[in-house]
Amino acid sequence: MREMKEHISDCPPTPHHQHQGITINTATVEYDCEPPLRPHVLPRPRRLRQEHDHRRRLDGWRDSRRLRGRRPHAADEGAHLARQANSPTIRERKAHSHRPRARVCVTLRRSRARPHVHLSFSEPPFPSPATLGTMTSITSVELNYLVFRYLQESGFAHSAFALGYEAGINKSPIDGNLVPPGALVTFVQKGLQYLEMEANLSNSDTDLEEDFSFIQPVDLITKDVYQLRQMIKEKRRILQKDKDKDKEIDKEHEGERGRVREKERHEREKEREKDRERTEKDKQQEKQHEEHNERDMVTDQEDRINATHEGNGVSGVKHEGPEPMDISTNSSSQAYQIPSSDTLVLEGHTSEVCACAWSPTGSLLASGSGDSTARIWTISDGSSGSGMRNSLVNVLVLKHVKGRTNEKSKDVTTLDWNGEGTLLATGSYDGQARIWNTNGELRSTLSKHKGPIFSLKWNKKGDYLLTGSCDKTAIVWDVKSEECKQQFEFHKGPTLDVDWRNNVSFATSSTDSMIHVFKIGESHPSRTFSGHQGEVNCVKWDPTGSLLASCSDDISAKIWSLKHDKHVHDFREHSKEIYTIRWSPTGPGTNNPNQQLVLASASFDSTVKLWDVDSGNLLCTLNGHREPVYSVAFSPNGEYLASGSLDRSMHVWSLKESKIVKTYTGNGGIFEVCWNKEGDKIAACFANNTVCVLDFRM
Repeated sequence: MREMKEHISDCPPTPHHQHQGITINTATVEYDCEPPLRPHVLPRPRRLRQEHDHRRRLDGWRDSRRLRGRRPHAADEGAHLARQANSPTIRERKAHSHRPRARVCVTLRRSRARPHVHLSFSEPPFPSPATLGTMTSITSVELNYLVFRYLQESGFAHSAFALGYEAGINKSPIDGNLVPPGALVTFVQKGLQYLEMEANLSNSDTDLEEDFSFIQPVDLITKDVYQLRQMIKEKRRILQKDKDKDKEIDKEHEGERGRVREKERHEREKEREKDRERTEKDKQQEKQHEEHNERDMVTDQEDRINATHEGNGVSGVKHEGPEPMDISTNSSSQAYQIPSSDTLVLEGHTSEVCACAWSPTGSLLASGSGDSTARIWTISDGSSGSGMRNSLVNVLVLKHVKGRTNEKSKDVTTLDWNGEGTLLATGSYDGQARIWNTNGELRSTLSKHKGPIFSLKWNKKGDYLLTGSCDKTAIVWDVKSEECKQQFEFHKGPTLDVDWRNNVSFATSSTDSMIHVFKIGESHPSRTFSGHQGEVNCVKWDPTGSLLASCSDDISAKIWSLKHDKHVHDFREHSKEIYTIRWSPTGPGTNNPNQQLVLASASFDSTVKLWDVDSGNLLCTLNGHREPVYSVAFSPNGEYLASGSLDRSMHVWSLKESKIVKTYTGNGGIFEVCWNKEGDKIAACFANNTVCVLDFRM
């Protein structure tokens, strides 16, 4: 955009006249510039009630301008999104920069008879409010009427009456029904915005890629354009200095991280070297054992031959067969690496994949990514490998933003299928929940949250959708009417997880260390559990809905019952934060009622622990990862457990033997793992933008 140039027109110099004892000052100022922003681009004012409402609206517009350009922190996420919907963007201003240039002529006159303010534009004209029609100037009569309406709308009845009487408003030809509320504030606001734009623009188009500098209204009114530009230049110099300082700090941190990564790499190399040495030693022992057995067989044959000769044809002792072979097993040698022929790598996402879920009724796999899309992959029921690759039927891309992707405000953070497998719900960083059908068509968009959605669940019946957000609330949505059924605002921090107890009751957890249990239709929590000392990362009801499990950054997992105010069990065997928990699909209320109910917990200490919820004892510790474990999932029959870690590996554990039976190593950290309904496939989503489907058949 070219710089707006201020200069005095060819009009005659400003004279000072005397007329009937009154000084008349006439000045004409001409701008070679673009026309101001058109009204439809800017937010329309609401009905005014008090004078401070006007200031709040102006400040809100400015705050949104100041926030734009950076990704909002969780604390101000809601305010940022609310303002963003009604704020002009830099792109919109840049679009206006290519409009035909206009010439603006402003003439100010003062006389005893009628003060007059004249604004005129050459092509293209600047449209005024409805009452001004297509006129390109505002007269004193019109200005007086706008001031009169402003005083009326603001509650200054006496001032409005005095102005109306003196200015003869009742004789004005203006139809008041056509004047929108707050018309005067609209003109003032547009003028401030226009002046702020003029002060921010320079000769370089590259300035448009940055946010406009924030200028106080008093500065806009009291200072000229040159002074304002000097202020902005100084602010940008300070900002650039801070950015350079931050870059230096980032470089230092990057160097430290590089040293840490190098140290970890050396440690991994040492571990691999030790593994090779152990493997080589085992091979040597097996070889020695085989040689020893061969010598024993030769000796035994010689003894039998000697015994035959000594017996003069009489057969010796009869042997009934070989003795049973003892098999030496250990977890490292028995871990079976899943071959590439049994894996299917799904590519297409352009950012990390943070969520995945199988449809409960079919062969559909859903994945959500930081690239602002979710995808529905159709996976055949055949075996993995080349045949499975050939049978990939379709990939549907569910775009959460129109046009280009990779907008971080649209990250797909969570997703869930309804019980029938006909609808997929996705939660996004923009605070909206979306419902899609299996054909990839957007059925509805649910908008009420003022911050990112961190968790999302369907109830079993499928008529309600539950969402938990960074705005500290949870919302139950009526899926049929696509409206908010009830919003629950009781947490003091972001809501991290939600889970249904039944079709009308659910639990929520938050960074405020509290757990609330709600029921639809009730205005207050039916139960509140306090006992954690850190953020509660996850809550899960057991299959019967009688026990609630929770895990926290306070390195503990707890079991709660609605019959008690205090926790029933407190598990504190982990040494670092516990990120997630899962109940086994066993025990009462499941398809495996004769098996023991178990709770699994995954921690940043690289371990998975299994707990007996009846006695409160630790059953076993699954120690096979080298980095934090982010996800665990039980197989549908409850006999196996899959775990995914940032060490790029996924292990499948046999719960009967408490050891790894299969393992897979990818090219990025694993954020989530899940089983299909048959239990013969496992999906894992990776930080390297891929989803892997693994064949699991024992």
